[in-house]
Amino acid sequence: MTGTRRRRTGAEADGGERAFLAGYDARRYPHPSLTTDVVLVSAAEGTLHTLVVRRGDHPDKGKWALPGGFVRLEEGLDAAAARVLADKAGLEGVFLEQLYTFGEPGRDPRTRVVTVAYYALVDHGRFLEASRRSSDVVVARIEVPWDGETGGPVALAGPDGGALPLAFDHAEIVGMAVKRLRGKLDYTPVGFQLLPAAFTLLELQRVHETVLGRPLNKDSFRRRMLASGELEATGRSEREVDHRPAELYRFARRRAI
Repeated sequence: MTGTRRRRTGAEADGGERAFLAGYDARRYPHPSLTTDVVLVSAAEGTLHTLVVRRGDHPDKGKWALPGGFVRLEEGLDAAAARVLADKAGLEGVFLEQLYTFGEPGRDPRTRVVTVAYYALVDHGRFLEASRRSSDVVVARIEVPWDGETGGPVALAGPDGGALPLAFDHAEIVGMAVKRLRGKLDYTPVGFQLLPAAFTLLELQRVHETVLGRPLNKDSFRRRMLASGELEATGRSEREVDHRPAELYRFARRRAI
């Protein structure tokens, strides 16, 4: 009897929930639209770069925006971020991680829009390939006006050095990505994602200096990296250089993406 009563109770609960859901009207409650924006980051020549797309439609027509788009009803957030990165930058299989949620009322004049921002890390070679897809896609230098992990909006400069006006709150989103990278650099292997598969210790140091925005002591950096267990020698050296070829290393625990 107890087992029968338990089964009936469960069936009644299931039936009640089905009836509730059948009559539920989501239009009774206002709800925001959901987008995802991706800060694509690379490091080259002592500067962090990101990729932006010129907006062809209102609002903020003619301004520059991060690769982004509305999340489809049938897809998850990670899938949406990967999709917009593939559609607008032609990049797949890169390091992609959720950054922060931006939901200030009025950030988008069309309607109430909340965006879940991601950051993606690639070496500069792949980055340049992505920028060649269209004249409306450019590589911009990230100009950080604050030290350390202070945080805040940043400015972007185009290939000619001129300032690029950014759409919406994308200056704050890029600034948050820089702050996150600086905070994670010492305890996660994010720096390796900004390099090709094989690299020299000097190239690794330059990436760290570029992210942090300050110089590092060469000897102490080398000792720390070699003792970290995160590097392994490839057995190869640089080629076609006008100085003594440096040994090439790779990330010993490059995670699957």
